[in-house]
Amino acid sequence: MTSEALIEVRSLDIEFTTPDGLVRAGTGLDLDIHAGEFVGIVGESGSGKSQLLLALLGLNAKNGRLRGSIRYRGTELVGAGKNELGRIRGDRISMIFQDPMTALNPHLRIGRQLTEGLQRHRKTTAAAARARAVEMLRAVHLTEPERRLDQYPHELSGGMRQRVMIAMALICEPELILADEPTTALDVTVQAQILELLQELRQRFGTAVVMVTHDLGVVAQIADRVAVMYGGRIVERGDVDDIFYRSRHPYTEGLRRAIPRLGEDRAARLATIPGNPPNLAQLPRGCPFAPRCAYHMPRCDAEMPTLETVAGTHRKACFYDGPLADAPEVLA
Repeated sequence: MTSEALIEVRSLDIEFTTPDGLVRAGTGLDLDIHAGEFVGIVGESGSGKSQLLLALLGLNAKNGRLRGSIRYRGTELVGAGKNELGRIRGDRISMIFQDPMTALNPHLRIGRQLTEGLQRHRKTTAAAARARAVEMLRAVHLTEPERRLDQYPHELSGGMRQRVMIAMALICEPELILADEPTTALDVTVQAQILELLQELRQRFGTAVVMVTHDLGVVAQIADRVAVMYGGRIVERGDVDDIFYRSRHPYTEGLRRAIPRLGEDRAARLATIPGNPPNLAQLPRGCPFAPRCAYHMPRCDAEMPTLETVAGTHRKACFYDGPLADAPEVLA
């Protein structure tokens, strides 16, 4: 990418003070997000993916602390006040949460929830805001949009609620949408529809999308770039082809090999990564993946590898520089 970045994350640490000690949900994170691109963030549960998204909007819990830098078009967001963040949230940067049933207010009609942000940021009249809400519900292919505005969240299906969440995220025409596993609670057919919708709206409105997901197959199909997180760190990042067909980190290799593939012997054992993810309150001194790594060497226990250039924009944080197992033949 050569265009100016919308978001520049530099040396970002995300920490939480808990009764069990300091939890490091993100350490030394570096990431650029450019206009119109689709960035996938992948990794196991507890790797820090969702906390990174929340940090971009300053939505971390009260016991959390951010150190480092998050710049949106040159404006520093780390340490920014509520008013400054309030001007950006929902307007320039929007978020689609994982569970629309808990993200939507069950006591308010859909119309009220859709128009609230628009009236706040754009100062439009109630009539103009309602007309815009109908327009956005049509854009996300929700049937009978006028009637949906007068309904409550519990009257809609899971897929319909997720479409409402996407309409809410898009209503102010933001430059960036953050999507935290937006298809997790949906059946396979609706998942495909939502992902197709995100792609369509991205192309139509030119909105950049950053999506957290466990589904590497989804990322292989729709992402431009991918960041792989483990133990609160980005361990590999690059173009989607770099990550899926030329990956250089053993953890990325393990994730790829764990993808079920069509045509595989049903009796064959699914590849897994041995061991468990690290406790973010008790991270090792060296590489957090070292205890589970097939390419482990003594240096891994003593030093933390940093992101180093493989080629072009492809980066890895690993001391091992030899060949990895072959990439899966079919991912998309």
